[in-house]
Formats: sequence, structure tokens, C-alpha cells
Amino acid sequence: MEIAEFINTLDIEGRLLAAAAAEAGTGAEVPTCPGWQVRDLLRHTGMVHRWATGLVAEARTSYRPGGELPDLDGEDLLTWYREGHRRLVDTLTAAPPDVQCWQVLPAPSALACWARRQAHETTVHRVDAEAARGGTRAEIARDFALDGIDELLRGFHARRKSAVRTEEPRVLRVRATDADDAVWTVRLSAEPPVTERGDAGAADCEIGGPAAALYLSLWNRLPFPEVSGDSAPADLWREKSGIVWG
Repeated sequence: MEIAEFINTLDIEGRLLAAAAAEAGTGAEVPTCPGWQVRDLLRHTGMVHRWATGLVAEARTSYRPGGELPDLDGEDLLTWYREGHRRLVDTLTAAPPDVQCWQVLPAPSALACWARRQAHETTVHRVDAEAARGGTRAEIARDFALDGIDELLRGFHARRKSAVRTEEPRVLRVRATDADDAVWTVRLSAEPPVTERGDAGAADCEIGGPAAALYLSLWNRLPFPEVSGDSAPADLWREKSGIVWG
């Protein structure tokens, strides 16, 4: 996907998140994030948007922590969230292609990293807001979901921080059933997972399903569509793969 596509998705998803949050109310429980209410979701996502905006706008080349969560609620919190989301979209749109700043994940450029990461961050949390509201969930485009699976498997869980580890080496395969050659082989061990595209070699467990359902299930927002073989690697993923801020 192109940078402009990610920014457009971020724009749409952020507005969908705000609309669902407004309908749910800031006191509604978020079933996909146990212990959170919608106000926590808005504070977190709004803080992340402002954090990413600052890194790009100020061309910060070293890591800095996110800011404080606001002591706001209700309409004031929704306004604060919307303003931060708008500023992020505008900042990424206006940023020069070669902007130099700290990146959370490897990418062809810093701008590509942040456009992609914030598009997926916001999409997953949009789904959280819709879960709190109830009713129909907005669709996720297949190609965007495939990209998000790749980012999660080959980006986030390639880092030292990944807790998806097992003393006995296992192989987990992830297969999108609605796209050609959309397969990942995840090698689990006492070290961070090593993921490669393709289905070479045997796997202990395979998780399969349509790309959008796989995307959300790997982010622990839905049950796995299909699991075959030994379910232990899938259970390990469910237990250990959560991404924690900071």
C-alpha cells in the first residue's frame, strides 16, 4: 500500500472511532479491552496520535515517551480526541517524504512507518469503540488487513519485546483464505518469533480464515476463524501476544 492510502485509511478510521465512541458514551465498557471504558480508549488513542504527530512534526530522531493522559470526559474528551486525530492526519499529509524521525518499526521511510502504524493502530481501536457501542462493525479492506497481519507478525513480534515464546520449538502457520499466497510461517522458540512469508515445511498448527477476520483475531479482537493441528501454538499466541504501550 502507498503512504497516501494509509493516511486516507487513518482519516476514515479515526472518524469512525469518534462516531462509535460518541454513540456508546464514554462510560461504556469496551469488551475487547477488559477493564477499559470508552473514555480510556479515547485517552489512549488520542495520546498515541499526539505522540506520533510530535515525532514527525518536530523531526525527533530519538525516542521520547508519550504524553500524559488528559483529565477530560464526555464531549470535551471527544473534542480533544478529534482535534488530535485531525492534527495527525494533517501532519502526515504535509510531511516531506524524506522526513527524518524516530521509527517504531522498520519501514522504507519514517513517513511510511508512521502512516502505516497509525492507520492500523486506529483501525484496531475503532473496532474496540464499535464493540462498546454494539451493532454492525465497519468492514476492513482485504489488502489493508493483509498488510496489518504482516506488520504484526514480521514487525511487532520480531522485536525483543515479544512474549510469544516457548521452550519447545513449534511452528505456527497463518493463512488468509481469500487471497493468493497470503501465508506466513511463524517459528516459535525461546527467542522472539521468526516469521517468513510462505508455507515451506511442516507446521504444528495452522490458523486460517478471511484476511479481515485473521487480522482482528491475531490482535485478539475476535476468536480465530479456523484452527487445525495442535492448538497449543494458537493458545500461546492468544495468551502472550498482547502489545502493551511503552
